Amino acid sequence: PIYPAVIMLVIAGERCLLARNKRFAGGHYSTLAGFVEPGETIEEAVRREVYEEVRVRVGAVRYFASQPWPFPSNLMIGCFAESEGTEIEVDGQEIVAAQWFDKGAVKRLIKGESDEVGLPRGDAIASHLIRHWAEG
Repeated sequence: PIYPAVIMLVIAGERCLLARNKRFAGGHYSTLAGFVEPGETIEEAVRREVYEEVRVRVGAVRYFASQPWPFPSNLMIGCFAESEGTEIEVDGQEIVAAQWFDKGAVKRLIKGESDEVGLPRGDAIASHLIRHWAEG
């Protein structure tokens, strides 16, 4: 079986939300992600996961791209999610920290001009979402 998972970059104007999962090493931050539940649309899964993990409400959800992830058998469905607010409350279970980053800061992180936080590796869909937003 293949397990569909949503992976989303939450955006609010010129800022994006990046989070630190408890499994991440060092100071790495990435997009939010989670599994699609039976009977749930991709958009519903994005909105639910974002709310569960950081208590941010999301409106519009836009599909970006997908990526097979063979460990264990996931199909990552990448999306952009428009935030309806900017107040963050991390769940403390999966997500241990989250913050908003402006485009300039993200561009500096991508170029290696800042080491404020680490970003996902270049071949990951999370990296493609972040780069597309920052450079688009």
